[in-house]
Amino acid sequence: MASIWVFHGPNLNLLGLREPEHYGSRTLAEINQEVVAIANQVGINAECRQTNHEGDLLDWIQSLTCDDFLILNPGAWTHTSYAIRDAIRAVRVPTIEVHLSNIHAREAFRADSVIAPVCIGQVSGLGADGYVLAMRYAIDYQKRRSELVQQS
Repeated sequence: MASIWVFHGPNLNLLGLREPEHYGSRTLAEINQEVVAIANQVGINAECRQTNHEGDLLDWIQSLTCDDFLILNPGAWTHTSYAIRDAIRAVRVPTIEVHLSNIHAREAFRADSVIAPVCIGQVSGLGADGYVLAMRYAIDYQKRRSELVQQS
């Protein structure tokens, strides 16, 4: 069965310590544990990964299949990485972009996402709850897709 992947970009390993006024006090491990538990409750495999190395993230994205689903917080690469954008587009994996802070209410450079145009949606500014909402959507998306395949 297809999986739901949660990939986190640079500096997200510092959650809980880094600028809690923007990113909250929850750690990345706590967020990952919660979203994996939500998926496991309904029998869907979910896995989370974090990297500070763009090439690693590109390799992970390129290993996905169009049957998978990606929840992605690209961090600072949101604003600069056409390579990540191109990888998502190439593998045609449904993707939701997630940001803990509201990127549209912060510095002007943060408001522009080069990733968003190749995503099916974006959750921004809801803190760790944004990951939960993205996971719930991904689960529903995967269930609908599975039902369509079974009907074929």
